[in-house]
Amino acid sequence: MGTPSQGSAAVAAAGVDLCALDLVPVFAKEMIAGGVAGAFSKTAIAPLERLKILLQTRTNEFGSLGVLKSLKKLRQHDGVLGFYKGNGASVLRIVPYAALHYMAYERYRCWILNNCPSLGTGPFVDLLAGSASGGTAVLCTYPLDLARTKLAYQVNSSDQLSSGLKRTISQPKYGGIRDVFSGVYSEGGTRALYRGVGPTLMGILPYAGLKFYIYEGLKAHVPDDYKNSVTLKLSCGAAAGLFGQTLTYPLDVVRRQMQVQSQQYHDQFGGPRIRGTFQGLAIIKQTQGWRQLFAGLSLNYIKVVPSVAIGFTAYDTMKNLLKIPPRERKRSDHGSS
Repeated sequence: MGTPSQGSAAVAAAGVDLCALDLVPVFAKEMIAGGVAGAFSKTAIAPLERLKILLQTRTNEFGSLGVLKSLKKLRQHDGVLGFYKGNGASVLRIVPYAALHYMAYERYRCWILNNCPSLGTGPFVDLLAGSASGGTAVLCTYPLDLARTKLAYQVNSSDQLSSGLKRTISQPKYGGIRDVFSGVYSEGGTRALYRGVGPTLMGILPYAGLKFYIYEGLKAHVPDDYKNSVTLKLSCGAAAGLFGQTLTYPLDVVRRQMQVQSQQYHDQFGGPRIRGTFQGLAIIKQTQGWRQLFAGLSLNYIKVVPSVAIGFTAYDTMKNLLKIPPRERKRSDHGSS
């Protein structure tokens, strides 16, 4: 007897669940999709990301080693968990960063399409929207990137790792993200929390723009039957990451060295202190050689392929799961209203 009413209740409940998802604003869905994509991609390449930071900053200890030997050396001193040292700060940074990055990209793209029709609807719009969204995300989350770098820079038993290199003054030891914020703030205030933001912005603006430009441009030339192919998305994302990173990598090296340097670091190694982007490029070239501007680039090629590929693929997958309208439909709907 109660079956019809129970059945109608189940249908109503299903309808409520469906409506609940539909009631979530599109921008919130985009942020959720971006955050999940960022967390997946960063965790997948965390060991390579940490090694890249060490190659960029601990030149005397890791510069002469290859990728496999460096990973082995890192495992000997920090263990397997050492591969993920700083990954907590990295995920804490990348979730809001990726959420803002992808959401802002969609918002900027819609704004450009609706307010700057002379620019058309081609990949150039993706270039502008990607650059603007990258800058927005960096400014909002940069202190977390600084914390991630400082935590990843630390290596246990660094006196043994240095192979006889004498260190009269050691770098500060940080126990976690809060410890980094406290130490950096006490050293230079709020400005110190944004040390290296200049080269970061100079690197992320073209990189983020090129990444979306290449990814969306490649997808636009693919037949509709293959647009949902995971292999295709991975390939397009990998190509976008490789090309973008190659052009902007020296700026990333300057950023990392600015982030890890402190007064102790300056006293320990001597030489001029890096205070700006172009000055940093010149100083690194003069004191460490031009090759240092590309230290870790081969490793970056290895990590950027899965990182960008997984990021774009996870984002597109989450968009489908969250029923985010396609960009073309959003544009036409917006334009008609």
